[in-house]
Amino acid sequence: MSSSAAENRTPENSVDGGVVTQTPSASHRRTWMGYLTIPVILGLVCLGLFLYVQSRELDSIEQRSLNVGAITAALQEHVVLTAVSTIVTLIIAVPLGILLTRPLTRRIRPFIIGVLTILQAVPTIAILVLLAVAFLFLGFQAAIVGLVLYAIIPVLLNTMVGLEQVDGNVLEAGRGMGLSRMQVLRRLELPLAVPVILAGVRTALVINVGTATLVTYINAGGLGDIIVAGLSTNRVLVQIVGAALTAVLALLIDYIAGIAEDFLRPKGL
Repeated sequence: MSSSAAENRTPENSVDGGVVTQTPSASHRRTWMGYLTIPVILGLVCLGLFLYVQSRELDSIEQRSLNVGAITAALQEHVVLTAVSTIVTLIIAVPLGILLTRPLTRRIRPFIIGVLTILQAVPTIAILVLLAVAFLFLGFQAAIVGLVLYAIIPVLLNTMVGLEQVDGNVLEAGRGMGLSRMQVLRRLELPLAVPVILAGVRTALVINVGTATLVTYINAGGLGDIIVAGLSTNRVLVQIVGAALTAVLALLIDYIAGIAEDFLRPKGL
């Protein structure tokens, strides 16, 4: 086989200062079968859970928690909590991550990251209780604040890492072509950082799905209502259904985020 044919069949390798970098030549997107596997598995889990519940003789307490109306309302509340908190996290974390990678803010970067890391280390339920006690801050708004504080670090750090891993030679080439700093950021840095940023967003989504179960303690709804109802009434079946639906929702959102990550990834990365 000729060397040119070999180059067409294998990823292109380059050596820069002794470090070998590999440029992929094939698309990272999955096949249709790969895209359908997770939904089929999750659908089967939900079907099995439904058939199991239907096979049981439910008492009045279990019926109140496991009827279609209650489960649908809890799911809707959970999805809204996750979506809104993630959007707010993106609005705060991505611009802040961009700002912290600029030369003017390098001195205050450790302080800001340290403060946010400490806030993330505090359990979400503690933040929610503090908001409720200190400001009489209950319900949806308090839940969003708690979820954002907990999910902001992955998106912020991934934004910074994604921007800082962009090759400086590429940026210099952009400036040499007459692009302003803002144009370099918009046309070069952000597109090249998209895969890393999206990984942080995906992590934040899964974190928010899990921690959103705790906002039931401040009257913000969600699937936590079902879990807590099972705990307070000692109904194991209700607990299992609430926990299983939370897990399925987390996996489904992670799957959807993975699809978005595949299609939003710039070609060639």
